[in-house]
Amino acid sequence: MKRLAALVLVAAVVPAFVPGTAGAGQARGWTTATWSASPHRQSADLGPNWGVDGFDNHTVRQVVRVSAGGPALRVRLSNAYGSTPLRVGGATVARAGDGAAVRPGTVRNLAFDGKRSVVVPAGRDVVTDLAVLPVSPLEKLTVTLYLPEKTGPATGHTFAAATSYRAAGDHRSDTAAAAFGETTEAWYYLSGVETVDPAPRRDVVVAFGDSITDGAGSTMNGDNRYPDELAERLRGKRPVVNAGIGGNRVTNDSPCFGERATARFDRDALAQPGVRTVILLEGINDIGFSDFDFVCAKPNPAVTAADLIAGYRELIRKAHAKHVRVVGATLLPYKGAMYFSDRGEGVRDEVNAWIRTSGEFDAVVDFDRVTADPADRDSLLPAYDSGDHLHPSDAGYRAMAAAVDLSTL
Repeated sequence: MKRLAALVLVAAVVPAFVPGTAGAGQARGWTTATWSASPHRQSADLGPNWGVDGFDNHTVRQVVRVSAGGPALRVRLSNAYGSTPLRVGGATVARAGDGAAVRPGTVRNLAFDGKRSVVVPAGRDVVTDLAVLPVSPLEKLTVTLYLPEKTGPATGHTFAAATSYRAAGDHRSDTAAAAFGETTEAWYYLSGVETVDPAPRRDVVVAFGDSITDGAGSTMNGDNRYPDELAERLRGKRPVVNAGIGGNRVTNDSPCFGERATARFDRDALAQPGVRTVILLEGINDIGFSDFDFVCAKPNPAVTAADLIAGYRELIRKAHAKHVRVVGATLLPYKGAMYFSDRGEGVRDEVNAWIRTSGEFDAVVDFDRVTADPADRDSLLPAYDSGDHLHPSDAGYRAMAAAVDLSTL
């Protein structure tokens, strides 16, 4: 009965949509972002990574947790950093089981303009046709891609805080986990999941930032990143999507951690279907990587508070031009972190004072005050420290989500 009701609803909605052609993905009807991962170039400098060499006759199964539900969905794939066209031999979506297994009876083939396969041009993306799979808020799904040919270096998202699985050959429709003998902790090609919104709204919250938004230090597969915890507070009343990239900066690009925030903001935040509000938490890497000798931090000029404030102002202008609100988040304490310095602490204090008092953001969430140790305000509270003095623990991420005033969203 539930599937029949979904079919009836989707039958009424589908004619309003333009099919998901490569590089297009525009809709005259309404879909809403419910999950995202910001794509970036993969790098061997961060350790072993399937994406550096790419895939060849492999099936990749990836697990995601949506923030809001709907009667049908579609999936976005990105070849933004591919040097050659990407051939996807087939793809499925299903409700997740344990590990690489999926729930029997829930596997749906994904189509691209009605076809089971697609070629995604280099530098472009593709959106699938709608698939009738009713999903509930906070439900876990798997997206499985069969990649029959050599792909070359893959577009991906390095720090997933989630396990992905690989099998040799075509196993896109397998419900069992047996074939998926390899694992990693990254996502590849998968950049978004959207659900049909029967009552069109603009209420998506985009959490935009670096590794603290990406969830570094949280429990693997626990969905304990602060955007996940915020989604749990909202319980599907509005979607929350994650646009964090570990190591990302506001003012400088990185060969490992993606383009600077001011360059990727339009794609990763403002282009999210249904976006209403962006929570901006970024800048600690600009401060910490200043003069820090690490290949992934190059270039690494000494960034000042004025540099960061100029970057924030550019992001605010971009958002307001699209009628999107921006909530400014203060930078968390980082004393004891690998790149802490007294100079950097002075910059952080100056930046946080501006965020709190400038009035240029539509609202402010003070993550600094929430997570700081009362005995040493430059340090994370020990209970909120994952152990590296930079990234919060699960408890710290929960405290961050709890600090967001829902009325500001």
